[in-house]
Amino acid sequence: MTGWVAIAGLGPGAEALVTPEVTATLADATDVVGYIPYVARVADRPGLTLHASDNRVEVDRARHALQMAAEGRRVVVVSSGDPGVFAMAAAVFEALEAGAPDWRDLDIRVLPGITAMLAAAARAGAPLGHDFCAINLSDNLKPWALIEKRLRLAAEADFAMAFYNPRSKARPEGFARVLKLLRAACGDDRPVIFARAVSTPEEKLTVVPLTEARPEMADMRTVVLVGSSLTRVLRAGDRPLVYTPRSAPE
Repeated sequence: MTGWVAIAGLGPGAEALVTPEVTATLADATDVVGYIPYVARVADRPGLTLHASDNRVEVDRARHALQMAAEGRRVVVVSSGDPGVFAMAAAVFEALEAGAPDWRDLDIRVLPGITAMLAAAARAGAPLGHDFCAINLSDNLKPWALIEKRLRLAAEADFAMAFYNPRSKARPEGFARVLKLLRAACGDDRPVIFARAVSTPEEKLTVVPLTEARPEMADMRTVVLVGSSLTRVLRAGDRPLVYTPRSAPE
């Protein structure tokens, strides 16, 4: 087959954080597929068709991309951040597994990007400097009971944590439950970082103790980072620097 599919991460927002590999692949594409605001980040040009769709049709979007590639088109499926982190890479492979047998002969590549989690951590200092985990707080594709179980176990294991999709208009109460669970499980004043729209003109970074964290500090453009019991906050001028030491006591 002459067509191909590249599943690409556009990074957290700034053009400078899109990798050269992704930029070159977009320049060679005939079609770009993705969620509406992510496709809007791709400049239109002659010979390129943009296929934007809603956020809850990931597998349909993936099937469309694979079918176009099977017809000989060069297709880029875009996600923000990294496509393998709560994004489109898994959806494409899910569609591939259930789809037409000849789709498996396609050239399918995953092009990494800078995640919102890592961009936010870099802005704050090094809060993920030791063991950490990432949890998607949306219960669209998994039960809330599973989210709570993973939160409790991550707190018990004393991981630093990164939370994606913390608080939407459709489910504003979920993040309040998360903070209540963490305060009970952690029992300390570890730092919480609210990193909104990192690398864009709307960027805002707020660092507060866990006891002062409030649900309204987060929305769907916010990544929330929670330190471990070892995470420290240093003051450098008027800027807090948050880091987790690379070693842990025995």
